[in-house]
Order: sequence, then C-alpha cells, then structure tokens
Amino acid sequence: MKKKKKKQNRFEEWLEIPKEISTEKPKLTIMGFEELLIENYKSILEYQDFYVRLSTYIGIININGFELKLNEMTNDDLLITGKIESIDFEKTVDE
Repeated sequence: MKKKKKKQNRFEEWLEIPKEISTEKPKLTIMGFEELLIENYKSILEYQDFYVRLSTYIGIININGFELKLNEMTNDDLLITGKIESIDFEKTVDE
C-alpha cells in the first residue's frame, strides 16, 4: 500500500498539483484581521456571530471574534468575514 501512495505522490508532483488539493488537509488563508478563507473543511459544527466551529478531515477549527459572517460557501471552501480575534485547532486524527 505504501508503494501506491508513493506512485500517487510522484504523479501529483509531476502534474504540479498543490498538496492542499490532493490531500484532505485544511488550508487557511488569513487576510488581515477581517477575512479568513478555509479550504478543505468538512462541515460547520457551530455558528454564532462571535464563534465559528468547523470540522475538517484532521480535526476541529475554532474561530473567535465579533460580527462573524459566513460568506462565499462551497462544498470545500468557506470565507469568514468579521473581526477575527483568534483561531484554535483541535487535532482529532493521528497522522
């Protein structure tokens, strides 16, 4: 099974596929203190205007702040806007 994974990684490298697309690991892009783009999330667990909790394939992401809004949602990507104060991670899967 490891050989198959190595072949797949080589193929992805050859095609120059970014790791965040070929794996299920979340990618967070923070733009200032007012925008957060999260790629590869699974589901929204909780949502308040001061707290957002997301499930990912490797754990939970907690976003704390004020006037938080969920914008531009797709099945894999989510843009959160508002006054972001902190981001916490809870690892739930061993790598």
